[in-house]
Amino acid sequence: MNTTRLPDPIAQGLARGWAVTDGRRLERDLTLEADVVIVGTGAGGGTAADLCSRAGLRVIMVEEGPLRSSSDFRMRESEAYPDLYQESAARKTADKAINILQGRAVGGSTTVNWTSSFRTPADTLAHWQQHHGLTDFTPEALAPWFDEVERDLNIQPWAVPPNANNEALRSGGRALGIPVEVISRNVKGCWNLGYCGVGCPTNAKQSMLVTTIPAALDRGAQLLHSVRAQRLLRQGDRITALEAHALDATGLHARDLRITLKARHFIVAGGAINSPALLLRSDIKSESSLIGHRTFLHPTVVGSALMPDAVRGDAGAPQSLYSDHFLRTQPIDGPMGFKLESAPLHPVLFASTLNGYGAQHRQLMTQFAHAQVLLALMRDGFHEQSTGGRVRLRSDSTPELDYPLNAHLWDGVRRAYRVMAEIQFAAGAREVTVVHEQAPMWSTWKAAQAGIDALDLRPLLTRVVSAHVMGGCAMGADPKRSVTDSRGRVHGLQNLQVADGSLFPTSLGANPQETIYATVRRQITQWLRET
Repeated sequence: MNTTRLPDPIAQGLARGWAVTDGRRLERDLTLEADVVIVGTGAGGGTAADLCSRAGLRVIMVEEGPLRSSSDFRMRESEAYPDLYQESAARKTADKAINILQGRAVGGSTTVNWTSSFRTPADTLAHWQQHHGLTDFTPEALAPWFDEVERDLNIQPWAVPPNANNEALRSGGRALGIPVEVISRNVKGCWNLGYCGVGCPTNAKQSMLVTTIPAALDRGAQLLHSVRAQRLLRQGDRITALEAHALDATGLHARDLRITLKARHFIVAGGAINSPALLLRSDIKSESSLIGHRTFLHPTVVGSALMPDAVRGDAGAPQSLYSDHFLRTQPIDGPMGFKLESAPLHPVLFASTLNGYGAQHRQLMTQFAHAQVLLALMRDGFHEQSTGGRVRLRSDSTPELDYPLNAHLWDGVRRAYRVMAEIQFAAGAREVTVVHEQAPMWSTWKAAQAGIDALDLRPLLTRVVSAHVMGGCAMGADPKRSVTDSRGRVHGLQNLQVADGSLFPTSLGANPQETIYATVRRQITQWLRET
């Protein structure tokens, strides 16, 4: 496919004279002023930039990653992971037990996610109302904002038949009486290529890269990319400036060049690891002392099967079916529930996640075309033993996430392993395994059940991944128990607002992008009405 023949809205905008600065090309210190400075260009930052520029405000967006576009997206993992992801798609928790996939480019994770879009589950909102004082977070109050987001980003149920990788979830679920439903996706004119995770080469994915950010730039907003936000400068109860550094030619290391951005309002939207880290580097104190604490993932475990017919899980919409059965059938504050989805099977992602080494690993890779994968996303943050993790700063001021894994989680993991294996056998699998270093291939459900029950579940032996990071700047009514209020305003500061997934006081139990879009749209709109 020759993607150079497709229109590239980013290239066209740059040709029109967008105000875009590449930090790698800066040759001297820089000072700029605006009405609003926004750190981060993902789901939250892109939404905020669109709304603020639409209101006539002078906007500066700051992004640590590079500006890439459809002309750069060639469906190659070897190019995309080092260029578009935090730490080359190898960001890990402090003990290396969880691999975290987060975007690091203009558009943030929306540039590389798999497009799955869900409204916030009602039971999650009810928990927030009861335990975090977020009384205005009801399905009814949020519905108009979800309606707007779904209209503007073309979020709707995927009408195309699922690929074989997703169909196995439905056929296995149907055989076992487990309900499976269709996922909504934020796409328009999708070619069904399946490589959403390495950047959409056709601009079908309605990410911030092709929607809100171009709209803001067309209205005169400025974009600084390859620029690292270092710290916020404070006087009394107000932030006066953001101090940032231009990155070097690799886009990884800060240079001595200093960028000072002054504004009357600051919005932090760097994601739920980088946003708490920026507040910590800025020595911002909260009455709750919870900045960076109660950071939540959906810790995710994987079940893999070999099917009799070719699956080709690298082709077609990555995620088009899901099941919330194991979230809905137990109390939200009880044993850990999980959401079931499929995942794309791109060769590098498959090989680097797969269990086993040497001959065992090689043998599995030779059967790549027949591999089918299920994911179980664990819903963390609702039980007293489900306390999540903590973002802290290393000695060089870069962030890391400490995320202990405890018995409450492992209980959920073992149950999820059993469910995924049973579904895969019901879908016709020849052999099934789970992504655990001691797990063999099992050829019957009875053998798999016994084998899973015998597994030693502990960090590093059990492969855990996540693409969803939430919390660390949690909303709440009580400043003693939260970092921000229900509108994302940092308690005790007049002009600092958080606008990303770090606002969430728990995980969601659903892929978070649509909740971020709707929450930030609501909060920024309310702020604009008051200014």
